Amino acid sequence: MIKKLTATAILALGLATGAAQAAGGGDQHIEDIAFSFEGPFGTYDKEQLRRGLKVYTEVCSACHGLQYVPLRTLAEPGGPEYSEDEVRAYAAENFTIYDPELDDDRPRKPADHFPTVSGEGMGPDLSLMAKARAGFHGPAGTGINQLVRGMGGAEYIYSFLIGFNGEEQEVAGNFLNGNDAFAGGWTSMPPQLEDGSVDYDDGHNNSAHHLAEDVSAFLMWTAEPKMHARKQTGFVAVLLLVVLTSLLYLTNKKLWAPHKGKKLDL
Repeated sequence: MIKKLTATAILALGLATGAAQAAGGGDQHIEDIAFSFEGPFGTYDKEQLRRGLKVYTEVCSACHGLQYVPLRTLAEPGGPEYSEDEVRAYAAENFTIYDPELDDDRPRKPADHFPTVSGEGMGPDLSLMAKARAGFHGPAGTGINQLVRGMGGAEYIYSFLIGFNGEEQEVAGNFLNGNDAFAGGWTSMPPQLEDGSVDYDDGHNNSAHHLAEDVSAFLMWTAEPKMHARKQTGFVAVLLLVVLTSLLYLTNKKLWAPHKGKKLDL
């Protein structure tokens, strides 16, 4: 059986308001991961996104929604790129939604969004978590660490998921777990990923570290589904600026070259 979060396991994935922290704390330990989408020319790994979706579905979806992500985007270029039939089957098999016309629940369709998960004991929505945690380090949360070292929200999520150190304590009736990546060092969410807890369809290594890396990449995609298109547009814009600057320089040189060095008659 795949272990899922329960209502009593409150996830505080980087969200201070959702966490029960003990007094004190320490430095956050965030590991730098060489994700394929990093850098100006980086792109998402389609197979990694598919594995990450599987981890989210089997482990995270019980207590975390993706309310801002339409299911149909699973078939769009730059993402997991499933076929429309595969997306339709995935939506219907895994999620339901209340239909006021039917006055009953029905299977979700590609046009619907991932479910919204709320209520006591539920964790924060993960749709934009990778973007929200991009500034986990730096003066006043400016995210200078991401600019200088390329470490952003995906690294934070990965480090959080594998950062449990085995320490436990009870504070005001709440059981807290030590986590080296979480600000304050304690979170009410217990560790969720174990070696082999999710079986990948492609036979990829399914150690806890790989599970965390894959779901972190998937959550980066949910927060930035158009990253590749944005990078392409930015590259074209920079190229056009370089061409325009060169033309302006040559034009200026052509216009003023005959007049340089001449004395003006006053």
